Amino acid sequence: MFRLLSTTSILLFATLFVQATKTPNLILIYTDEHNFRTLGCYREQLSEEEAFVWGEGVKVDTPHIDSLAKEGTLLTSFYVATPVCSPSRASIISGLYPHATGVPQNDLPMNDDVVTFAEVLGNKGYATSFIGKWHLDGTAKPGWAPERKFGFQENDYMYNRGHWKRFVDTPEGPKVGAWDKKGNPSYGLNEADAKTFSTDYLMDKSIDFIRRNKDKPFAIMLSLPDPHGPNTVRPPYDKRFTHFNYESPETMFKSDPETPNWVNKKSNNFIWEQRLKQQNMAAYFGMVQCIDDNVGKLLGFLEKNGLEKDTIVALTSDHGDLAGEHRLHNKGVPYETSAGVAFIVRYPQGVASKKVIRNPMTSADFAPTVMNLMGFKGAMGKVHGKDLAEQFRSKKKESKADRIVYLRASGFEPRWVASVSDRYKSVYSIEDKPWLFDLENDPMERKNFAEKPEYSSIRKKLTDSMVDQMKATDDPALKMTEYREWLQ
Repeated sequence: MFRLLSTTSILLFATLFVQATKTPNLILIYTDEHNFRTLGCYREQLSEEEAFVWGEGVKVDTPHIDSLAKEGTLLTSFYVATPVCSPSRASIISGLYPHATGVPQNDLPMNDDVVTFAEVLGNKGYATSFIGKWHLDGTAKPGWAPERKFGFQENDYMYNRGHWKRFVDTPEGPKVGAWDKKGNPSYGLNEADAKTFSTDYLMDKSIDFIRRNKDKPFAIMLSLPDPHGPNTVRPPYDKRFTHFNYESPETMFKSDPETPNWVNKKSNNFIWEQRLKQQNMAAYFGMVQCIDDNVGKLLGFLEKNGLEKDTIVALTSDHGDLAGEHRLHNKGVPYETSAGVAFIVRYPQGVASKKVIRNPMTSADFAPTVMNLMGFKGAMGKVHGKDLAEQFRSKKKESKADRIVYLRASGFEPRWVASVSDRYKSVYSIEDKPWLFDLENDPMERKNFAEKPEYSSIRKKLTDSMVDQMKATDDPALKMTEYREWLQ
């Protein structure tokens, strides 16, 4: 005989079923032009020489971002597919290499048919939102709420381009809150405060979205315009790091033989050193600490509302900032602090804590990996990136696999292509002979090991893998005559 269940029992069973089958929320925090050496959890992975390139003890503390690493998983070798804004952004949301999205360089509109992780999640009942800098809708600047949403259902606070410092709400919607003498939007601070400064403003809007959607699954990408220049920040962050004596990185003064031709050798070291002045770096550190404090605000909100266990929080960047290393500032080259960025994931229900993954991963791997972590394995369809979810789930405190990934410069005809393993990096360029870096023996990337006989098999392995991956992504660089000699 079957026994009838009471109404209370049925409700309890239904509640337990919902809890057992609940899919996680997703928050992707995306910073802009962010040097990973500014994060405490990354300095812990580096030698003293690598951790303090601007001087002994010169650092910014980032306890809230560090807590994500302690409670989740950190990657030491996460690379963007192309180290400039638009291509990198197209890659991380689609799982494709930039040239397949229509955005191999900045300021191009992404192809209409690109499927993003937001579109996939929206079709599965998620509330989705993008807040902050988009940079995938052509040349519009600022370009609020682009017509093409690519699956981000709420995009009122999405703007296309610019590194604005102050935002305000108006009856017509969000606006840049600073203007030049002609009345045009400007990058000025204009007395930005804890409500209107870009990082604070965009985080508050993100928390508002989560608050409105906390009773159903949600996914949000928060794209902060800092710490990209101009290097200015609101009080009190503008004064917190002015006491440091910022030294120039040692590699700022490399000799010509130590400098590939894909670096501008005509750069005047004195000019670069002047750009690394006190105020410039102090403000950069201030922007990073403002970001960290806002991450703390977000994590506090999640905990207060009981969302921390069922929410994936990932933090990464569109590219790095050399900040004086290798005679350079900003990005665009395959050096570690240009193409390499932080990548941290916390998800108590599905990602190991205090874990470090040392094999390389690229921005194209994010979408297929996070879909699997959320319970939607294979949902992105055919992509270039690899699903690495099992490495994040593994309880081993350290993971290291024999993997090689490839990166490319921006443009339809990239000036360089590179392949990277956990230790080696091979760079081919239309402007120079091949370069091979040994990141274990030469972490500051000063020496070329490409012509040393003992490295010939390593170089071949990196090259063969890169060619296979370029063929798989139909990379137009394979058709360039400048590369044929090296890649064959």
